[in-house]
Amino acid sequence: MSPWFSQDIGVDLGTEKTRIATPEEVLLEEATLAVLAFEDETPRIVASGEEAEAMLGRVPEGLEVIRPLQHGVIAYYEITEALLRYLLRKSKAGSWLFRPRVMITVPHGVTSVEQRAVYEAILRAGAREAYLIQSPLAAALGADLPIGTPAGNMIVCMGAGNVQAAVIAMYGIVTAETLRKGGEDLNEAIIAYVRKKYGIVLGMSTAEEVKRRIGAAIPLEEELSIEVQGQHQVTGLPRPVTLVTSEIVEAMYDVLQEMVATAQRVIEQSPPELVSDIIDRGIALCGGTALLRGMDRLMTKELGVPAYLVDQPLHCTALGAARAVALYPRLRRHLPRV
Repeated sequence: MSPWFSQDIGVDLGTEKTRIATPEEVLLEEATLAVLAFEDETPRIVASGEEAEAMLGRVPEGLEVIRPLQHGVIAYYEITEALLRYLLRKSKAGSWLFRPRVMITVPHGVTSVEQRAVYEAILRAGAREAYLIQSPLAAALGADLPIGTPAGNMIVCMGAGNVQAAVIAMYGIVTAETLRKGGEDLNEAIIAYVRKKYGIVLGMSTAEEVKRRIGAAIPLEEELSIEVQGQHQVTGLPRPVTLVTSEIVEAMYDVLQEMVATAQRVIEQSPPELVSDIIDRGIALCGGTALLRGMDRLMTKELGVPAYLVDQPLHCTALGAARAVALYPRLRRHLPRV
C-alpha cells in the first residue's frame, strides 16, 4: 500500500521538530513552530512549520513566533491542534480521503491532564483513532531493540526540550525518568557563557549553530573554532566573537552532567538482573542532542556502561510510534490511558 494511503501513522511530537511516519518511512519533518498575527486581540496563525522556522527572530511588530510545546508538553493547546492539522494534511500530500489511526508520543511521566491535551489535539486535528505512547518506548521500537524479551534494554532519548532515560523489557517500561532540560538548555548555556565572558549577546539560532558546528560533550584532540556575530550588551552594536570547542564544552558542562545524572539514577533504580543485561547490551542513544560530538563517549565514561548512537537517531521515535499501532494489543497495558 502506498504510504500516502496508509492508515497507521506515528507522530513524534517534539519541542523543536515534529516528525510524521509510516512503519516504513518518515513522511514529514518540520519545525514545531507557528507565527501568530494579533488582530483585534484575536491571534491568527499566518505561518507554520518550515515557513515559521525561517521567520524565527526576524518577525516585525504585530507578529510573534510561538513554540506551542515546552519541554515536550503542550503549552498552547489551540496552536498545537492547528499545527498538527496542518502537518497531518501536508504529510498526506493533500489527500484526506483516509483518516489515519495515529500513535502519538508523549514524554514519560507527564500528568494525565497533559496526556489528555495531546490526545484531544490529535483527534481534533483529523485522526480517526488516537493512541499515546511514551517516547522511550516508541524510540526503542524504531531502533529495533529486542524489547519483547525478558532481558533489559536501556535507551536515552535526548531531545530539544527534555531527556528521557528508560529501561524496557517485555514491551513495558520498568524504570524511567524525565529531565525537563535538553538541547535548548545547552543553547541557553552557551548564550550565558558568551555574555559573561565576552559581553556579547547571541541569539538562540546562533547558539544552535555554534553547538552544531564546534560543540562537543568532551574535549576534542583538535580544537574547532567559529566566528559569529553578536550584539554588545552595553552599546547594542554588532560585534564579532571567535569561539573554540573547549569554551563550548565548559559552557555546557553543568547541563550535560544533569543529563548523565538522569541516566545514572535510572540504572540505580533498575533490578540487578536488568542492569546486568544493560552492561552486556549497552545504552542506546537517540534524539538530536545525542548527535553532539562525544556524547556517547561522555555517557560511557561517566556511567561505566558502553553507550552507542542508534542507526536513525532523529527518526526512530516516529518510526517506532507508527510500528506500535500494529502492536497495540501487546502494548496496550503499558501505554498511557486517557
